[in-house]
Amino acid sequence: MERYKEIERSIIKTYRKTIWKPFVAGINKYEMINEGDKIAVCISGGKDSMLMAKCMQEIHRHGVKSFDVEYVVMDPGYNPVNRQMIIDNAKLLNIPIHIFETSIFDSVANVGDHPCYLCARMRRGYLYKEAQRLGCNKIALGHHFDEVIETILMGMLYGAQIQTMMPKLYSTNHPGMELIRPMYMVKEKDIIAWSRRNELQFIQCACRFTENCTVHDGGVSNSKRQEMKELIKKFRLTNPYIDKNIFNSVQNVNLATIIGYHDGEKAYNFLDDYNERKPETGGVTD
Repeated sequence: MERYKEIERSIIKTYRKTIWKPFVAGINKYEMINEGDKIAVCISGGKDSMLMAKCMQEIHRHGVKSFDVEYVVMDPGYNPVNRQMIIDNAKLLNIPIHIFETSIFDSVANVGDHPCYLCARMRRGYLYKEAQRLGCNKIALGHHFDEVIETILMGMLYGAQIQTMMPKLYSTNHPGMELIRPMYMVKEKDIIAWSRRNELQFIQCACRFTENCTVHDGGVSNSKRQEMKELIKKFRLTNPYIDKNIFNSVQNVNLATIIGYHDGEKAYNFLDDYNERKPETGGVTD
């Protein structure tokens, strides 16, 4: 059996419960794929997007819905080693990638100490444009379950807000385009287990400003997201269900117990209709 087929088989067999079922469950629960879609599967070269590409291949071949797929790699200015690693891994995994060039790294080189936000926005924009050029109506990104709950905590602790990374959303700048996150229910530890079992190495961070973290080896980076990872890791020591609880907190919101919220435009404060909700009986309700 060819190696790529063994790797594909491991997803369906060995990691059926931890990777394949959560992958399919997320797609079905959040209705990410529809009949007639053409999806640009965006591959950065890391473990998450490479596994997403393999799972998308599988569901494209054997899923119940008919849709088309393009496997897209954007080169924002990778060094030759990182670019070649992506090409080699795609060949090893039998993923027919389409590479297109940009100069994003050059554009953000002089932004300052924190060019990541601008870089991420520019990457997203270029991906949407290339996907449209290829006739796609959706782009798929490889964000996984852990990134979802880390985003929830970062929003609370550093953004003073309750929000999450959505499983899908429409683009406001590219009409007719939609972003989906097929790895939404897949946990990072299972992605790592899959890559290690199959002896695969992927680029971890190909940014020109952090060139020395080229290969994924479980190393630690000094980022807010890494801080959230460590915090959640500590929480797990006392509560093994902490991951699920954090995730469920943003889908079990009781608006009657929220001081204020907004829908992007209109803001609401509990005092707006507080007196209208006064119990007529005069009884204690708290």
